[in-house]
Formats: sequence, structure tokens, C-alpha cells
Amino acid sequence: DEWILQRTGIAQRHYCPEGIGVSELALPAARKALEMAGRAPEELDYILFNTMTPDHVFPGSGPLLGAALGCPGVPALDIRTQCAAMIYSFQLASSLIASGAARHILIVGAEAHAGFMPWRDWDILDGADRKPSEADWRRATDHRGLAILFGDGAGALLLEAREEAGAGLLSLDVHSDGRQARKLYIPAGFRARPFVSQRTVDEDLMIPTMEGRDVFRTAVSRLPESVRRACNQARVKLEDVDWFIAHQANQRINDAVRERLGVPAEKVPSNIARYGNTSAATIPILMDEMRRDGRLSSGQTVCLLALGAGLHWGAAVLRL
Repeated sequence: DEWILQRTGIAQRHYCPEGIGVSELALPAARKALEMAGRAPEELDYILFNTMTPDHVFPGSGPLLGAALGCPGVPALDIRTQCAAMIYSFQLASSLIASGAARHILIVGAEAHAGFMPWRDWDILDGADRKPSEADWRRATDHRGLAILFGDGAGALLLEAREEAGAGLLSLDVHSDGRQARKLYIPAGFRARPFVSQRTVDEDLMIPTMEGRDVFRTAVSRLPESVRRACNQARVKLEDVDWFIAHQANQRINDAVRERLGVPAEKVPSNIARYGNTSAATIPILMDEMRRDGRLSSGQTVCLLALGAGLHWGAAVLRL
């Protein structure tokens, strides 16, 4: 536990039961977001579902969530920019609202990472009093850089058109670099025929592979650049930002980014110790916690920042 805590800041994680997909995981979060906003599902104009672990290879999880909410027919799409998906969602949602195409947009982030974790005997993680098999021990050891990071979770928020001047998305700085795609990716896919086979399992091709040091270096160099550019575009000084809400990938990454920006630790909230890296869900989960405990409120200026597999990264400045 100490080894994990020192390297990641993670003390615990949560996993949904087998048979539960992200659309089901996202449903209570979506309902709570609508309830807090005083909106009914039928008032939605759009659903943006951020996930890299969908219920099925296809269709996407967005329409499944729409049906479960009771609003079939509302356009819904999945966004696949992994841990950076929330930044991209704000750009798309803001553009839809600005164009007049939508007024009430549900943005969801949900992940069920359990399916690609490098072990098979889940009873041990649930407290069974026995040692893991030699194969599970080897697999978890071989993939330990990844095995210590990911947890399951879901969060949701509602973005609405407002008449007040100066509210909403003030600026955005987003980037993608496919040259670094294999720094963090799952080898399995449709290049293989069939795309799922015994070889997929035998060679652990469904388990993500990560070059952690390279991802760390990219994050701590690119994210401060994006934050500064986004703040400059918004004509907001770093010291005037109330909160820097970062994707909860690794506490060491967020600490390094904060130090490079020169912002105080109290302006960079963290909950990674309780949930681990829930990919697309980290930012909405953290924003919900802050809203509930009173830290996040209307009128504040917030900077969101994230980097994810692709590699995709960016920052967004919002006024709530």
C-alpha cells in the first residue's frame, strides 16, 4: 500500500460488479445531476457520454443511457478522448449551445475499468483468504504500473444556455498527437481477425500498455502550457482562477503541474486517494464533491485540465 501511495497518491478504489456496464453506472449520476438542476429528462436536447470502456463495442453507451433515463430520441453520442474527454465535451457542448442547436446538454463521464485489469480472481480483491494463482501474480506484476491506477466510477453535469454575460466557457486549448498513441493504449482491436481470440487472452492484448515515464513527462510539460494559453485567451490571470480542477490521473503529475504553474496547493483539489483514476469520470466526480461541500459556487472562475491516451490534452477556463 505504501508503495502505491507514494507513486500515485491512491489509497483505495472501487469496482462495479461483473455484468454492470457504464450506462448503468452513469444512470444514478445522470439522475442526480438533473434533479439538482431542476430538470426532467425530456427537457434534454443532447447527451454527451464520455467513456473509453463502453457497454459494447457498438453501439455507444449514450443512447443506452438516454433510453434508461426515459428520453429515447434525444441525440446522444460517445466521445473517445479518454481521460481528456471532459475538456472536449465542454467545447462541443458550448458550441451546440452557442449555435442555438441545444439549450440543455447532459455531459456524462463513466468508466468500468475492471474488465481490463490484469487479474482474474476477483474474490481475492473482495477479501477471500487465499493467495492469487501464479498466473495472476505474474500478470499483475508485469502490469503493475497500470494495475495500481484505475478504478470504476461515474459523474454527470448539466450545461445550460444562460442569459448572463460572461458565464460559461471562456476559452479552450486542446491538442492531439497520434505520434504518441502507443505510449498508452490497448493492443487488441480490429486489426486482428477475428478481433477477439484465445491469443488476445493468452498474450494479455486486452490489457492496456503504458510507457509511464513518457506520459508523465508529456503531462507535466504540456498541461502547464495549455493552462497558460487558455488563461491568456480568457484574459484571466492565474492568480484570479479560483480552482484548477485537474484530471485525477496521478497525484505526482498534478503536483508537478501545479509547481510549474506556481499556484498554491489549496487551489488544486484532489480526491484521487479515494477513487483512483476513473478516467473520463474524474473531473465530474470532483466537481460534484466540491459543489456539495460548498467549495464550488456560481460566479467562480475554474480551469479544467486533463491529458489522456491518444495522446489528447488541454485546458478550459469556465465561469460558473
